[in-house]
Amino acid sequence: MSSLMIGVSGVRGIVGESLTPELLIRLGQAFGTYVMGGPVVVGRDTRVTGEMVKHSVFGGLLSTGCSIVDVGVCATPTATLVIEELGAAGGIVISASHNPAEWNALKFFRSDGFYLNDEEGRNLLDIYYQGDFTKARFDGFHEVTTNGEAEERHVKRALELVDVGTIRQCGFSVALDCCNGAGVRITRMFLEELGCKVHPLHCTPDGLFPHDPEPTFVNLQDICDYVRDNEVDVGFAVDPDADRVAIIGEDGAFIGEEYSLGLAADYHLRRMKGPVVTNVSTTRAIDDIAASHGCECIRTPVGEVNVATRMKELSSPIGGEGNGGVIDPRLHYGRDAIVGIGMALEYMAISGRRVTELAGKLPRYHMVKSKVDCHKSYSHEVVRRLTADGEGDRTDLTDGLKIEWADSWVHLRASNTEPVMRIIAEAKTEEGSGALVEKYGGKVSAILAELTGGSSATRAAAP
Repeated sequence: MSSLMIGVSGVRGIVGESLTPELLIRLGQAFGTYVMGGPVVVGRDTRVTGEMVKHSVFGGLLSTGCSIVDVGVCATPTATLVIEELGAAGGIVISASHNPAEWNALKFFRSDGFYLNDEEGRNLLDIYYQGDFTKARFDGFHEVTTNGEAEERHVKRALELVDVGTIRQCGFSVALDCCNGAGVRITRMFLEELGCKVHPLHCTPDGLFPHDPEPTFVNLQDICDYVRDNEVDVGFAVDPDADRVAIIGEDGAFIGEEYSLGLAADYHLRRMKGPVVTNVSTTRAIDDIAASHGCECIRTPVGEVNVATRMKELSSPIGGEGNGGVIDPRLHYGRDAIVGIGMALEYMAISGRRVTELAGKLPRYHMVKSKVDCHKSYSHEVVRRLTADGEGDRTDLTDGLKIEWADSWVHLRASNTEPVMRIIAEAKTEEGSGALVEKYGGKVSAILAELTGGSSATRAAAP
């Protein structure tokens, strides 16, 4: 099965297998042609393949007449802020986010710092496939400049959104796991500016991931154990490009990436009313939290650009995704780990309560996530057949198939970042959500076996 993934989250692949220098150069040429030779901001995470990918992309961009602002190793939200502030024609972030170390990716951004939407992405891919790239003359080449102050500027703007004085008075002790990714410097800088004592775990930015980089329960046992065994007020774990954060309670309990947005929304809606926007895979607790503040929860297809676009249309004060992505539009319309961290610390400081107490007040559901190996070309037929079964009290075809009952739901959709079909279920009990995942994982595997003449493996993630 091909490892090359092309979708709303950009182009991802395994380096040396599907993501080759030749492909990367052509993608750089395509994007340079798409932005008509304008200035492009380029940043990357710490993956060991990043330098190769960056220079390949540089070659493609420069050949079309683009000038390049190199922000080096930085968080994805840092790069998007630079795009906005400089008024660049667009940007490319080189990061496969939560994918394993052998993967890398190009994420494409437009001039306002948003990801390309579906239509814009298709236009870019049309240019790529047609191969009719702009070619600069010898006297039309531009230079590569560097921006070494991007992280400091990002931290300064994020600090303006929180009550720095009150947080500093608390002197929080914070454990931090950055998975040796691009969030090491900016996250530590932000926490130290807030007067926190930082206990770093896996905070060497060398791209050698000590665990699977997705910030989920099964991958974050190191920080959970550390917090439990030491006098620490809270733990934060961010993914390699620092746009997602998971929270660990002072007792070492995994509060989880699903509740990063829940805590942020519960706190922020006390100050600013308005609709919360999130995707169809995010916990139903967000609906309950919004309703408790007299607000509405709006659902979109999975993908940051879908959430951000709807937030801007509705003037939403808070939004994000259940993968740990929190969006505060006062800073920018993008997921940002330090925004989620700042809101959690401010909530703790203002309330005088521990993070487990704050999280314990939120509506609690049990979610189980799994995935079945599945090429995207089969996903539409899988969804069509399962929709025809007519199960559930309500079906939602916003993104794949979501089947809902009064106290539970299951969502099946093709991943934008891996060649798999994701199966996510939520119920009032762990047994209930587990049973839904097992049932629908079996259904998906059976359909795929019929379509392919083989079998598919279901891989479950811990809740």
